Amino acid sequence: MQYELIIIGGGPAGVSAGVYAARKKLKTLFLTTDFQSQSTVSEDIQNWIGTISISGSKFAKDMEAHLRAYAGDSVTIKTGVRAEKVEKIEGGFSLNLKGGEMFTSKTILIATGSTRRKLEVKGADTFEHKGLTYCATCDGPLYGGADVAVIGGGNAAFETAAQLSAYCKSVTILNRNKDFRADPVTVEKVLAKENISSIAPVEFVEVTGEKFVNGITYKNEAGETTTLPVTGIFVEIGLIPSTSFLKGVVEMTQSGQVIVDSRTQQTKTPGIWAAGDCTDGLYHQNNISSGDAVKALEDIYVNLHTK
Repeated sequence: MQYELIIIGGGPAGVSAGVYAARKKLKTLFLTTDFQSQSTVSEDIQNWIGTISISGSKFAKDMEAHLRAYAGDSVTIKTGVRAEKVEKIEGGFSLNLKGGEMFTSKTILIATGSTRRKLEVKGADTFEHKGLTYCATCDGPLYGGADVAVIGGGNAAFETAAQLSAYCKSVTILNRNKDFRADPVTVEKVLAKENISSIAPVEFVEVTGEKFVNGITYKNEAGETTTLPVTGIFVEIGLIPSTSFLKGVVEMTQSGQVIVDSRTQQTKTPGIWAAGDCTDGLYHQNNISSGDAVKALEDIYVNLHTK
């Protein structure tokens, strides 16, 4: 059996696409390992539009329930699976799963997301979600009036620092390298804010705390060890897109993000679209991922049924 559409991924992008595919009565196969997106680990999501506050675990459960409520006869949901290889065939694509199963479809939507690059230092695992976080948009407002640190030297780190400066007492940017990767104009503008400072280069030693974070210890360029007292640590050292199974099939950036047309979410490979954190979009948030997927589904439907 050949499907009209295969959706790969169970986060906000994948689920949004699945709901729209069901409503458009597209014969769809929905494949995901699980419905655990990056936000699942957040204790309190406050920026999912239409929902004032929701835990990450409930967010994931609600996503799955919404898709299953609409799936009907149109969307076949298969969980606990992982994509291994996509190949171009006559009339569409074949998709091989790890374990040997193979499916074919006229079109594919990639919504596999990405994972945050972790801070690998003593105490980081212990205090993750106990003061150490990887999402300022999700968790930043919880640190109003606090002293916090941002780890990283790229645009994302500086944009996070600027965002946090609106409600935190102080924000210190810590970077492993002496030079920042962020655009010079961004560095200058962000560091001009009164409550933002930077320390670089540093060698991270340990995240400290009791029940929650109370500091981060580092060595400076002279080898001197210092503990910066903070109650929040925001890590912005990059994303790892979950796209390795697409090598040679779609065009990707050096870091593995799928390159798309922002108007339609189409890749440069006809018949394949991508949405959410696995793409080269400038910004990555739940609401953006959902919107990307809706945009893609509109375009997929047009390509399947009106062109």
